[in-house]
Amino acid sequence: MALINQSHPGEFILLGFADLPWLELPLFIILLITYPMALLGNIAIILVSKLDPRLHSPMYFFLTNLSFLDMCYTTSIVPQMLFNLGSSKKTISYIGCIIQLYIFHIMGGTECLLLAIMSFDRYVAICRPLHYTLIMNQRICILLVSIMWLTGVLFAFSEATLTLQLPLCGVNQLDHLLCEIPVLIKTACGEKEANELALSVVCIFILAIPLCLILASYASIGCAVLKIKSSEGRKKAFGTCSSHLIVVSLFYGPAISMYLQPSSSITRDQPKFMALFYAVMTPTLNPFIYTLRNKDVKGALSNLVSKIFISK
Repeated sequence: MALINQSHPGEFILLGFADLPWLELPLFIILLITYPMALLGNIAIILVSKLDPRLHSPMYFFLTNLSFLDMCYTTSIVPQMLFNLGSSKKTISYIGCIIQLYIFHIMGGTECLLLAIMSFDRYVAICRPLHYTLIMNQRICILLVSIMWLTGVLFAFSEATLTLQLPLCGVNQLDHLLCEIPVLIKTACGEKEANELALSVVCIFILAIPLCLILASYASIGCAVLKIKSSEGRKKAFGTCSSHLIVVSLFYGPAISMYLQPSSSITRDQPKFMALFYAVMTPTLNPFIYTLRNKDVKGALSNLVSKIFISK
């Protein structure tokens, strides 16, 4: 371990896959391809949702927020990853680490809540169709999104600030690809049981409870869909929910294995692969999942592309 005199170093060394150097070039190439894809895909979702009047509904309002979150989420870490993977100097400044820590966890916590809100929107649309416009009106949608962002910010600021108070005792090496709360807690010295307990409690509220609400929503949706007599109606109802269920699985699976799994059962490289998956692959795949399985979005994208070429 590299030691320095002060409690908080001027920079951190991100070890990443230092013990697997052959993996760095393939990862660099993958990130170099997927990052622009994630940006372009999510920008396209935001544009078509704003420009096409047919997509001015609560479902696409929440989808726009998801695309914006995914862009910020992946941008908070991928450029630094590319720099470290492409050079021999694998460092991040202490200030840069703090900024990354806050942005990464604000976006992650907010996305947990947004996915729960999106499932509630689908529940109302399918189980309470006659009351949908009354329940999911513009005022309610804006209120839900505002609460979601505020809660995500409070989660990140409370937990990240608490983590940053821990003494590092001169250690400036992080066995990870980015600055993440569990890794900083593990690296710190002294008494850190309170931080681990606080993180577990916060994760129950920010991960477990929203996931339970999502499962409850889809249990109700499943019961309602099975009562539909028309096979075409059942197919359409399941189709509107399948994309969201795939996104929920891709995001919550790795996040739960990272934040709610006992630390003793987590292997050394597991957090690195999990971080790559839910912070890089999921934001890249989300636009394609919603586009390929949604006729409205595909139609809106086709119209947008046609207008661009016609204007040229």
